[in-house]
Amino acid sequence: MRDQEIPGHNRWHPDIPPAASVRPDDEFRVECRDWTDCQIGDNDSADDVRDADLSVCHMLSGPIRIEGAEPGDLLIVDVLDLGPLPGHGEAAGEGWGYTGVFAKSNGGSFLTDYYPDALKAVWDFHGQQATSRHLPGVRYTGVAHPGLFGTAPSAELLERWNRRERALIATDPDRVPPLALPPDPHGALTGLAPAGDAERIAREGARTVPPREHGGNQDIKNFSRGSRVFVPVFVDGANLSVGDLHFSQGDGEITFCGAIEMGGFIDFHVDLIKGGMEKYGVTTNPVFMPGNVEPRYSEFISFVGISVDPDDDTNLYLDATTAYKRACLNGIEYLKKFGYTGEQAYLLLGSAPIEGRISGIVDIPNACCTLYLPTAIFDFDVRPTADGPRTADRRQCAVTS
Repeated sequence: MRDQEIPGHNRWHPDIPPAASVRPDDEFRVECRDWTDCQIGDNDSADDVRDADLSVCHMLSGPIRIEGAEPGDLLIVDVLDLGPLPGHGEAAGEGWGYTGVFAKSNGGSFLTDYYPDALKAVWDFHGQQATSRHLPGVRYTGVAHPGLFGTAPSAELLERWNRRERALIATDPDRVPPLALPPDPHGALTGLAPAGDAERIAREGARTVPPREHGGNQDIKNFSRGSRVFVPVFVDGANLSVGDLHFSQGDGEITFCGAIEMGGFIDFHVDLIKGGMEKYGVTTNPVFMPGNVEPRYSEFISFVGISVDPDDDTNLYLDATTAYKRACLNGIEYLKKFGYTGEQAYLLLGSAPIEGRISGIVDIPNACCTLYLPTAIFDFDVRPTADGPRTADRRQCAVTS
């Protein structure tokens, strides 16, 4: 977006000027670059994932000012439609997308201790479906959604974010990957901010990686067509921004770049509930009604995980993160029996429309999480039978040189 007439931004700050203005009850279209601002290519190497500059992520379109919005209101955001751009070009979203595992030294992932190197799978779009030369035997319908949209923080809220995240980093400052990403002027883009303000915004602006009270990078796959989201407003005009469009994603986006990432378009309708934050008790974090346009899979094979780490045979108390990690690893081991490498299986679980659930979180000491994998996405039978798994040579995903 550096070469666009209206540049995007990749930091959260109340002083980033709006790029456009709309009124309540307006419908409008926003076009977005992929979240890395086109650093990843349609090729058979994961070097570009390994070497990606995360300081320029996420690339966001906006902010969009909603006339009449005031702090304390709820912004109603309807997702009317979204999808990739037509054609097959060099940019992700022009007929293709990608899933990546980031290297442990550069962002990492949910299973970074097991898969520390960068990996990639490139996907081709066929209408609503996707296939990948890096994951043969799989074809599925995506649940397209924006991984990220949110309103601008107030100055006070921004200061709270930065203070508490710096405090978290200080608990283990040498950790790889780090516990959080503090403000960093390197790579910062500040939209239409004039030079003097831009330098200050780059120093103070919050990185866009985590979700926060204003929404942000929540990566909820059910923000699909037909969704209605009620987002807290913290500044005059709300200043809505959007990016990180996904063709598909599994619950948890477990590879970090785990969706099928794409550029594309998204159509919004917006409205306001005046004083809605107090009326409905939505003082932090959005509330949403899921869309009703999504693939309907009726049969799943499900993997269970509990909060026990078998690597050192330790019990963790009701730790849902560990339980879901074990469910993911159990699913990967299962898919390896059909000829996929562990790397391929990991990319598959991050991008396919899996369902992740907290199934039990009261039975001390073990939390129980489950991962539901649709069986219909495979062109072979993945159910356990007396004949054993149907193993085949399924090649390999893109790896680093």
